[in-house]
Amino acid sequence: MFMRDVFVAGASMTRFGKFPDTTVRALAEEATRGALADAGLGPANVGMVFFANAVQGVLTNQEMIRGQVALRHTGLLGVPMVNVENACASASSAFYLACMAVGSGCTEVAMAVGAEKLTHPDKSRTFAAIGTAVDQLEVGQLRKRMAAGQDGGSGASRSFFMDIYAAGSRAYMSASGASAADFADVAVKSHRHAALNPKAQYRSEVTRQEVLDSRPIASPLTLLMCSPIGDGAAALVVCSQEMAARLGAVTRVRAAALVSGRDRQPGEPTADERAVALAYEQAGLGPEDLSVVELHDAAAPAELMAYEKLGLCKPGGGPALLASGTTALGGSCPVNTSGGLLAKGHPIGATGCAQLVELTDQLRGRCGGRQVEGAQVALAQNGGGSLGSDAAAMTVTILSR
Repeated sequence: MFMRDVFVAGASMTRFGKFPDTTVRALAEEATRGALADAGLGPANVGMVFFANAVQGVLTNQEMIRGQVALRHTGLLGVPMVNVENACASASSAFYLACMAVGSGCTEVAMAVGAEKLTHPDKSRTFAAIGTAVDQLEVGQLRKRMAAGQDGGSGASRSFFMDIYAAGSRAYMSASGASAADFADVAVKSHRHAALNPKAQYRSEVTRQEVLDSRPIASPLTLLMCSPIGDGAAALVVCSQEMAARLGAVTRVRAAALVSGRDRQPGEPTADERAVALAYEQAGLGPEDLSVVELHDAAAPAELMAYEKLGLCKPGGGPALLASGTTALGGSCPVNTSGGLLAKGHPIGATGCAQLVELTDQLRGRCGGRQVEGAQVALAQNGGGSLGSDAAAMTVTILSR
């Protein structure tokens, strides 16, 4: 995978939520300070920085130098700084690049910082910004197909991506026998986990009926089955094995896979299937070795689909795996102990790093009431954008103790 081993030396994130009076800069500064303090390093120790943000340019007109602006007062300016935009996989892509920088020998220490502010006085601007993560040359055709109900639904939600998730959910229901109640149970589990996470956007437990009765978004999705709009930042410091030994860092990056989507033909592997196969090969591990997983549940049904793509169960086995309790706290492989995108929140340019902060904390035994006892191997799956029948970007990262 890399020429030399890479370790996570520090990890930190802000609380996720709706913070109308804050800025991307303030969020990024908080996460950056926290990650450096966790690593026991200062800005002068960092050799490269990769800054992730997805939609600030659309919402605030801050383009081109987003990282330099957001991190201007952190002491990090002067080193190579790369701005990373890769839809909802922006932050995990930044982490991938930071690992490449260290793993190739370019630097001893690199940082990945993801920050996003989605709250806006005009919520339609936010939905429109998120909706740019599709091929704009073909978006008109896609909208017409959805509006005509060719996918079996109304296509009438305010969020174009929830229409896309809804269409995929209906197809999954037909293929697996999953029900809306199964999707509701995913949300119930996520909120139960988030109630134990002080950084989560929503910390109240919900019932299956409350999820089913929440406002319809796009059939079969209801409001509580969809990830919320919010703000936040997360950052990680990665380093070489030599530096890790000096710092006492023990969290190793076992695999980091990044793939792009493609115009997939029926039966061909999806982006997440290709990424996870690469990650398992790099790590020399398989799904049976995983202690804890953070996956991309922008809509509740995506979690069940991801179970199958990650090899946690056989095709069509997602609902049964959820019902067994395996993926809840106390099960053999808890999923989204942070609360996931559904309840922890989904400030899209920060999400990938936030997943890895959660997994680093799990491997270090510092998750309090949501701690997975004896966690040894952790996997994060983070996708972004839509390209026909595939995600546009997909990362799978494996960490170990």
